[in-house]
Amino acid sequence: MIGFTHHTLETAPAKSKVLLQGVQQEYGFVPNLFWTMAEAPTTIEAYLTLNQLIAQTSLTSAQQQTALLAVSAINECNFCMIAHSALGKMNKVNEQTINALRHGDEIEDRQDRALAQLAQSFVRNRGWVPDADLQIFLDAGFSNQQIFEVILIVTIKTLSNYSNHITSPEPNPELLDML
Repeated sequence: MIGFTHHTLETAPAKSKVLLQGVQQEYGFVPNLFWTMAEAPTTIEAYLTLNQLIAQTSLTSAQQQTALLAVSAINECNFCMIAHSALGKMNKVNEQTINALRHGDEIEDRQDRALAQLAQSFVRNRGWVPDADLQIFLDAGFSNQQIFEVILIVTIKTLSNYSNHITSPEPNPELLDML
């Protein structure tokens, strides 16, 4: 297996160091995925920028976390599943939805189910989402705008899930304590 440096603030490239300090200030800790991502400062910057853009979507915070967890689940990214389960709880995602996504069970809430299914359909079908999946999403009360916002969520999760697949970060104790 290829080795990746688990950077610290002392070993990170200068541009990454500044970004990591910002993450520390915002979250109160640095999620472990950032320590190896620090090798490429533009990757951290892209992740943080996408995260800010997702916060500006018309999806609620709970819906954002539902979609982020759904993509992490289908991509089998343990680190992100833990992170978005914790953040989902903080953002009042339905507990049954969180557990269903983590364990591959049926989501009871119609809107949560439609949102998660669309996000996972984008991944599963490599963007070639069947019209029926789009219609289920729209019939659940979502809009065409929100279809593109789900694509944005798939984008950030592709970046973090794939990064985590090759670096295997351990979940932070801070994240585990939020579960």
